[in-house]
Amino acid sequence: MRVVAGSAKGLRLVAPAGRDVRPTTDRVREATFNALFSMGVLDDAVVCDLFGGTGAMAIEALSRGAAHAHIVDTTAPAIGSIEENLETTGLTGEATVHRRDAFTYLETLVRDGDPTAGIDLFIVDPPYAFDQWQELFDALPKTMVVVESGRPVDPGDAWSILRTRKYGGSVVMFMEPKQAS
Repeated sequence: MRVVAGSAKGLRLVAPAGRDVRPTTDRVREATFNALFSMGVLDDAVVCDLFGGTGAMAIEALSRGAAHAHIVDTTAPAIGSIEENLETTGLTGEATVHRRDAFTYLETLVRDGDPTAGIDLFIVDPPYAFDQWQELFDALPKTMVVVESGRPVDPGDAWSILRTRKYGGSVVMFMEPKQAS
């Protein structure tokens, strides 16, 4: 696994041992970030990677011009890999690592003020067995969201799906909040 493009292009990233973390493949990351670039989403953006794993998605965003990344994960091995990967890429100063679950992190955003203030893009790539999609979509601040899953997911009535792409066993969906009519 490596950084596909940008300032950290070609640098190798590590993943925690075991099967708990399923890193996004280089091909899927490349396609996802090429699409985000074409949508004009990345430049100077603040990104939040809710299920960080290795931090590869957030690191790819930073490498391609995002201003800051919040990387959220719960396990010590994942946090260790994320921190090592940030060090390897020289991006430690542009990221904040949060050791907590995604729902607790989102609750903190709401409790501490305007949940949309400052975060331009949420990257949501939970384990494929994740089954709390509706709760997650209800908790997400209303801003741009990229979802990677093993199957298409229904975001509910509050979200518009902009694009859906399938890459082997991965489905990537680009969403934004529906505009009030």
